[in-house]
Amino acid sequence: MDSKDLNLAPLTQDRGSPTSEAPGGRTRKDWSCWLVVASLVGAFGSSFLYGYNLSVVNAPTPYIKAFYSNVWERRYGQPPDPATLTLLWSVTVSIFAIGGLVGTVMVKMIGKALGRKSTLLINNVFGISAALLMACSLPAEAFEMLILGRFIMGVDGGIALTVLPMYLNEISPKGIRGAMGQVTAIFICIGVFAGQLLGLPELLGKESTWPYLFGVIIVPALVQLTVLPFLPESPRYLLLEKCDETGATKALQKFLGKDDVSQEVNEALSESRMQRNAHLASVLELLRAPSVRWQVITVVVTMACYQLCGLNAIWFYTNNIFRKAGIEQEKTPYITLSTGGIETLASIFSGLVIERLGRRALLIGGFGLMGLFFGTLTVTLTLQDHAPWVPYLSILCILATIASFCSGPGGIPFILTGEFFQQSQRPAAFTIAGTVNWLSNFAVGLLFPYIQKSLDSYCFLVFAAICIAGALYFYFILPETKNRTHAEISQAFASRNKVHASEEKACPTTDGKKEKEKGMAPTLDSYDKGRVI
Repeated sequence: MDSKDLNLAPLTQDRGSPTSEAPGGRTRKDWSCWLVVASLVGAFGSSFLYGYNLSVVNAPTPYIKAFYSNVWERRYGQPPDPATLTLLWSVTVSIFAIGGLVGTVMVKMIGKALGRKSTLLINNVFGISAALLMACSLPAEAFEMLILGRFIMGVDGGIALTVLPMYLNEISPKGIRGAMGQVTAIFICIGVFAGQLLGLPELLGKESTWPYLFGVIIVPALVQLTVLPFLPESPRYLLLEKCDETGATKALQKFLGKDDVSQEVNEALSESRMQRNAHLASVLELLRAPSVRWQVITVVVTMACYQLCGLNAIWFYTNNIFRKAGIEQEKTPYITLSTGGIETLASIFSGLVIERLGRRALLIGGFGLMGLFFGTLTVTLTLQDHAPWVPYLSILCILATIASFCSGPGGIPFILTGEFFQQSQRPAAFTIAGTVNWLSNFAVGLLFPYIQKSLDSYCFLVFAAICIAGALYFYFILPETKNRTHAEISQAFASRNKVHASEEKACPTTDGKKEKEKGMAPTLDSYDKGRVI
């Protein structure tokens, strides 16, 4: 049975509240004030900073290189040779991804003890420390502070992109889970746009003010540090990992904006009974579990395509294409700002339609269109000297590729990771997803210069092939997860995993035999027969 058949298979009837539905499949009562505050504040202090740090280094690049050269000359009596300067700059850019990988690995160690909200709060210490280091590097005449700050900021990003999607997934009602998850991607795009905007010469993109570009990072961190303590912890974390039913009930009441949350508590308790005596799954245990094999493979493919689809490679050609189109170099930053605006608008569009169109359609359509526009861009770049209007067609292809990415592939990978796995498996799943994400990010930064040197404009054919391959994978493998419970999503993957849905384990147990000896197994067995796990 392929994913198209799975989408048509009858599913367990949802037991939602009888509220009227708004366009896109969302109920009007799903969005409460506290859910909105949690998503905005959480994303502003987390994914916004990730996006901001992706773009903020572009505008001040010549000033930072001059700073490196001046410091080196003062220390050693001569300016650095070009190879040394290039190495220092490459380390400054790429060490962000290394820090992200470290942050992702750290989540597994601190997430269980601290919870989702407290981990996000502690993460602000990294953000504030990084901001102070990078902002003070110029007056201290120490470029090592800037490099160290970039590494710590990467740690902040790694933790944020792992914990924030988990938190949003666990506090959101099923009907708006996709839209809530898309907030992560929207704020990444807003962060990229903010970095481009503040990098304009009229603002902070000058030789005397570039350190303030990095000092600004402290503002979102302080906002989150101030507001987040007033928000509840994840109800599912409290109930399923801390066994705090009272705390979980209060958190649900606050997030959902209603007093009667018995239905939601009972649904979570059902999962809790299925996970009785189950410990938090490790990464190795998750990789070995046959019941989630294709979920893990799909997460790995999704995250790899997310980074290897070639969006970052576009920025290498942007300035050259703008120049060929006759745009003056002084005006290039303002035109580049339009790309950030397109990213933001496309991600907002995705958030508005994701509960109507679903994850599957947006992923397949996004990657498919990217493959088409990359192919067209290859043609226009090859022929851009043959007619004056061809460079403008290249610009259009660039904007269309960015819009295609942000309308689906830019945010859905984080949503799927939270939807595929149950509570005890989710931290390990996000660790795997984050590791693939940051390793792929690092690989692109390391290998793209060589690919570009060897293939020139034809390098986009490589990315077109990756996008088309990703779209085909999702077409044949990925079931729709919109408005489905974890049990229903597991059922959709069960035949491909060659494990009957009712045979799935919550996660490895440490004392299952003892429970069976005590006579508890019959109760669980009878429960499993009546409900897909």
